Amino acid sequence: MSATSQKSAPLPDDIRKMKGGTPIVSLTAYTTPMAQMMDEHCDFVLVGDSVGMVLHGLSSTLGVTMEMMILHGQAVARGLSRAMLVVDMPFGSYEESPAQAFRNAARLMAETGAAAVKLEGGRHMAETIGFLVARGVPVMAHIGLTPQSINTLGGYKVQGRGAAAEALMADARAVDQAGAFSVVLEKVPATQADQITAGISIPTIGIGASVGCDGQILVLDDMLGLFTAFKPKFVKRYGNLGEDGEAAITAYAEEVRSRRFPAPEHVFSDKAPKA
Repeated sequence: MSATSQKSAPLPDDIRKMKGGTPIVSLTAYTTPMAQMMDEHCDFVLVGDSVGMVLHGLSSTLGVTMEMMILHGQAVARGLSRAMLVVDMPFGSYEESPAQAFRNAARLMAETGAAAVKLEGGRHMAETIGFLVARGVPVMAHIGLTPQSINTLGGYKVQGRGAAAEALMADARAVDQAGAFSVVLEKVPATQADQITAGISIPTIGIGASVGCDGQILVLDDMLGLFTAFKPKFVKRYGNLGEDGEAAITAYAEEVRSRRFPAPEHVFSDKAPKA
């Protein structure tokens, strides 16, 4: 099932059924125009907490709030009709208890129209995932590099190498068994990502993982070359809109200062147009 071949957006169970089939396509979005651009091409669109870094200038995702996620979730929802909407749960909104997680997940879904939420964590979040799923909240899990845990992980490092591979596999199996409908694998060695993909029943969504994952996701601003603060190894730039935009702004500034803009065709006459 593909979002480009049906009139209505898929549901979480539709994404689950794409396991082992045509790769799942996803991108992050934070605004209505972004969502409109990708709606025809993505199976699901994620409103990621990366919005804090990409649009709000934060140094990490830790400062992102529920209010920010709801605001951007609502904006993205207005631009989608064929892709499924998933919204990230921000740091501090779900870790305390399953009950806290349910209250905030229910609010995110009710106020944005999202079909599912995404949360970070493996075995230690399995109970919470099960609690949410049992109460009607579809969950996309996220393991490997979990940006909300960078202070304990020691930075944006590759996860699952060497002795840590077994623990990462255990995390994947735990979220699968807890009822997550898919799992994001971030910054995981390709061999390990392939083993996880083969070893669990739900789709894996790679970001810095393996081409063998059941799907892929990137931050739109990264792949378009709009966010240039840093470029992870796993990002392929499909455009250089940041450079194009800066060139356009430079040209605009020069034309304003030289009084070449606005030109006659951009201003209004004192005579009313003929009917």
